[in-house]
Amino acid sequence: MRRSRISGLGIHVPDRVVTNDELGTFMDTSDEWIIQRTGIRERRWADPETATSDLGVAAARAALSDAGVEASDVDMIVFATLSPDHYFPGAACFLQAKMGMGGIPAIDVRQQCTGFVYALSLADAYVRIGMASRVLVVGAEIHSAGLDVTTRGRDVAVLFGDGAGAAVVEATDVADPATDPHIWSSHLHADGTGAEELWLPAPGMAYERFMTKDQIDAGLQYPVMNGRTVFVNAVKRMSEAVVEAAAANDIEVADVDLFLFHQANLRINQSVAGHLGIDDTKVFNTIERYGNTTAATIPIGMFEARAAGALEPGMVVMLAAFGSGFTWGATLLRF
Repeated sequence: MRRSRISGLGIHVPDRVVTNDELGTFMDTSDEWIIQRTGIRERRWADPETATSDLGVAAARAALSDAGVEASDVDMIVFATLSPDHYFPGAACFLQAKMGMGGIPAIDVRQQCTGFVYALSLADAYVRIGMASRVLVVGAEIHSAGLDVTTRGRDVAVLFGDGAGAAVVEATDVADPATDPHIWSSHLHADGTGAEELWLPAPGMAYERFMTKDQIDAGLQYPVMNGRTVFVNAVKRMSEAVVEAAAANDIEVADVDLFLFHQANLRINQSVAGHLGIDDTKVFNTIERYGNTTAATIPIGMFEARAAGALEPGMVVMLAAFGSGFTWGATLLRF
């Protein structure tokens, strides 16, 4: 049975650590306020000379090394990001050029916080149908350059950090699904009626002009979020996706060894775990140290969980995410 498996993981985060106390020098906030509402203590910010694709390249090289393969062994690149280097072309093309991987398909996935789950599902599908044998999946973000780091923007600005994670997804022959590592299935959803509950209003082609001074003066170039609506929907939809993925593979949620949820807000993940009756010891979080790195949170979580001994070969792992769009989904795999 031809399936795909994750054979390598890599991450890269900027050196600069930005604490909650440092944010308090830019805006009216405090360490206590941020921790109570989000669980975040610090995040990483990239230097001005670093692009999103640069973070992605570092994570990708680490993942290839971890898998024991070369860039020339890869058949396809799938790059998930909401913060591309430029409006066009896609960030995958910039990463491809920097890594000397010309000629193979390079795809951008713009599903925001659900980006890595969507990207992983594409890699899995291409491998299953035989159109690729090895796919490089990257999730990378630079939020710091696009945040309103004043009191006006604090509700959003305190949440986000910069970082990248990558996975090598390659073909594998599964003889025994009960023991052999492979991706079981992904379950993807979206509801565009919630698009403006968490979005970046400008720039864009929906306006008479792509970008105007009036838009900049109004702060439309900064992300906007209806926090309460996002919270309620995130808990509901991630819980549904976890149940759906487990049921599709004839297992109980309790049979999952490790849950890696998107890292948007610690309270969201705690609510999902409580709603589903998941023991806290089965949920691995990284938000305390990295904040919300959007498409990078899940691969960073996988890498960190493995390094901490919380993720081991043979484990049944559930990935789940919710984000702007609204988009959400879950992937069940045996690591």
